[in-house]
Amino acid sequence: MFKLAKKVPTTTWSSDDPMAVKPKPKTLIILIIGLWIFGTGDAVIIAAGLGVAPWTVLAQGIGNQWTWTVGQATFFISVIVLFFWIPLKEKPGIGTILNAILIAAAIDIMEPQLPHPQNPLFQVIQVLIGTILVGIGSGFYLTANLGPGPRDGMMTGLQRITKIPIGRVRTTIEIIVLAIGWQLGGIFGIGTIIFAVLIGPIVALFLQLTGHLWGIVANQPKDFAIPSKL
Repeated sequence: MFKLAKKVPTTTWSSDDPMAVKPKPKTLIILIIGLWIFGTGDAVIIAAGLGVAPWTVLAQGIGNQWTWTVGQATFFISVIVLFFWIPLKEKPGIGTILNAILIAAAIDIMEPQLPHPQNPLFQVIQVLIGTILVGIGSGFYLTANLGPGPRDGMMTGLQRITKIPIGRVRTTIEIIVLAIGWQLGGIFGIGTIIFAVLIGPIVALFLQLTGHLWGIVANQPKDFAIPSKL
């Protein structure tokens, strides 16, 4: 029986050191592809107009207040979150920096090129496609193992200090982020719910497929934590 992954598998392109300054070219390419797919998935969901992921709701809200694009607001949030890493004693890797840059860039570049359907059925289908793309991008990005995304680093850092289960930490953070973003004018809707329900299983499914196709069985897998927005 096919099972969903509970850990991030070690693949043929995974970096041995998350803090590597000069990773293998293949690892860097996979990382970049994964982050761009992730950002494109976000853009697909935004263009659907049915509501977006919690962190993107916050980005929309901030963008509304300061007349920024969603991508610009997403980058701003990443930078602010990285400042929270200082007291948490988290260390950024190449993946952390590229996460902040590429996801924001992909959102702003791809979203204007995408359809903005008015038919509810097509909107739901577009949200599903976007959520799948975010899941695929997450799988590539996580298996590259070049440092956590800004939001994930904050999540794991808070868990380490507070000893609260990581699922509870993530849920609390995303509820707070969603509430603030909604108050600032971000779009909360059925798309937000679809994303929240499906993103975990989709990431786990893609990680399982990745491990099956390109995994290195001899190595022990790393602890698995589903990203909030990498």
